[in-house]
Amino acid sequence: MDYSVIVVGGGHAGLEAAFSSAHMGEETLLISINIKMMGNMPCNPSIGGSAKGIVVREIDALGGMMGKAADHHYLQMKMLNTGKGPGVQCLRAQQDKLEYPKYLQDLALNTPHLTVVEDTVISLIHDDKHVYGVRTKSGKEYTANAVILTTGTYMEAEIFRGHVKKSEGPDGEAPSLGLSPYLRSMGINTVRFKTGTPPRIKRDSIDFSKASPQPGTKGHLAFSYETKEFIPVEEQELCYLIYTTPETHQIIRDNLDETALYSGLVTGVGPRYCPSIESKVMTFVDKERHQLFLEPESRYTDSIYLQGFSTSMGVEIQEKMVRSLPGFENAVFLKYAYAIEYDAIRSEEYGPTLEIKKWPGLYVAGQICGTSGYEEAAGLGLLAGINAVLKIRNQEPLILRRDESYIGVMIDDLVTKGTEEPYRLLSSRAEFRLLMRHDNADLRLTEIGHKIGLISEERYQNFIKKKEDIKNVLEILNNTYIGKRKEVEEYLSSLGYNELKGGVLGSEILKRQNVKYTEIKRFIKELDGFSLSEDTIEEIEIICKYEGYIAKQIREAENQRKLEEMKIPDDFDYLNMDGLRLEARQKLDKIRPLTIGQASRVSGVNPSDVSILILNVRRKHL
Repeated sequence: MDYSVIVVGGGHAGLEAAFSSAHMGEETLLISINIKMMGNMPCNPSIGGSAKGIVVREIDALGGMMGKAADHHYLQMKMLNTGKGPGVQCLRAQQDKLEYPKYLQDLALNTPHLTVVEDTVISLIHDDKHVYGVRTKSGKEYTANAVILTTGTYMEAEIFRGHVKKSEGPDGEAPSLGLSPYLRSMGINTVRFKTGTPPRIKRDSIDFSKASPQPGTKGHLAFSYETKEFIPVEEQELCYLIYTTPETHQIIRDNLDETALYSGLVTGVGPRYCPSIESKVMTFVDKERHQLFLEPESRYTDSIYLQGFSTSMGVEIQEKMVRSLPGFENAVFLKYAYAIEYDAIRSEEYGPTLEIKKWPGLYVAGQICGTSGYEEAAGLGLLAGINAVLKIRNQEPLILRRDESYIGVMIDDLVTKGTEEPYRLLSSRAEFRLLMRHDNADLRLTEIGHKIGLISEERYQNFIKKKEDIKNVLEILNNTYIGKRKEVEEYLSSLGYNELKGGVLGSEILKRQNVKYTEIKRFIKELDGFSLSEDTIEEIEIICKYEGYIAKQIREAENQRKLEEMKIPDDFDYLNMDGLRLEARQKLDKIRPLTIGQASRVSGVNPSDVSILILNVRRKHL
């Protein structure tokens, strides 16, 4: 074999897959259509957001690179949902569209065990049993123990503006032609999906006095647990908020036949949670306006991204629509919006390790899996790279649980429930989201990252110390009483609390709203010896304040885990299993779940079917 692992595609999924394989010591080949576009951000120039920001923290905790890249030269860092509980709070960083990919490209070209080649893969090398290589447009053949496809939105890609259709990839790049038909010839089912991107407007042509400034969040905020340098909020770029107008909506309604989406030119299914502006206007007819965010794309360009204004209208109608917005009366276009259709692989084709079921040795990650978003792609790429290496080494695969990570939720949703539209992670998809917070991604996943070889020994020892500090501080708080003292009474009174009637445990006082650990520490001399970071203090406060809720979710997760531990044999004959309803037989035979827990989440499988499955699994083990 020429390589251990071949990764096809240099987007967010491909880079994480390649980095994980190379960092685990395997000789890795990354094939990209255009090296200068690796790590590109063809749509929104940001990393993170609702649920997605937690995924980036998880990627970093496992040893991935997206968090470090996002912390490198961001324009703005913001903590979202601060008015809500810790289960939904997350980071979002406005990125520099030039600096972010440059950081990743430099890293890829200088990572040991990683070779980068500029070419286009058009077919795979395989026998009757497994895939072991690729063929490229230039006529080259490369072989490997595993191949990971991370083609993003490039496979058979077509761009739409109004009635104009072009064979083109994102950002005007060449599409990937030939690979998708070849996959179908191998019996791999594909699906046609659609997404889109808003226009980019020249900054100097916008009147920002008609928009509301949206600053970043103060504090030492970062995606990576290893980041030590932070950009003060005063030095960060501003984003802005505006709203559509009645005139905007009328222009859209008057020109629906000019949009590729409503004229029938677009046939692919688009993302429900990131619709075009024309879809929003026609779907939510009772809404008088829709919010739009004005986001800078780089320190080095004059480009403003019009977040929330994705459209497939023709260029003339786009100009009318945009110039109907407040502050955009004289807008100058740098880039027109477009819709893009592309081929993806149906989610029933791959399993929890992201390996294609019919073709061992072939893995998929990113938007080819049917997902949307840079963060989802990176999480899948990381897991595909890890699992490809683990299989090469004949080691147990890494399958993250639903109570362990959002990445685990995403993969389980895809392979168990399937998706008929581009999948987007949402905090509402995670039933154990209080256990999978922004603050505790390291406590959940760093042990795993170290075990598989992606977390350095130095970083691991720092993590162990942090873990011990949290344990020891909580023990002190749970066993130390704070008595009636003047300074204690003054502090509690300043927060509106009544005076203490007697000694109260430190942890009980810390549970109170707005009470801070840094203040409680003054009253407990045993805490003097601890020098804690801001994020460690945050974790301690959350553990104390939400102790009851966290304990409840832990119990629920443990009950679910019992079902996850009941393995289903690979050779189970669902179609002829007595007691199962016909729908359950067909769904289970199609999905081939690995555990009773996974089977219980398959659409069309009810509790009585699960009881029959458990009975048959137990019989099998007798």
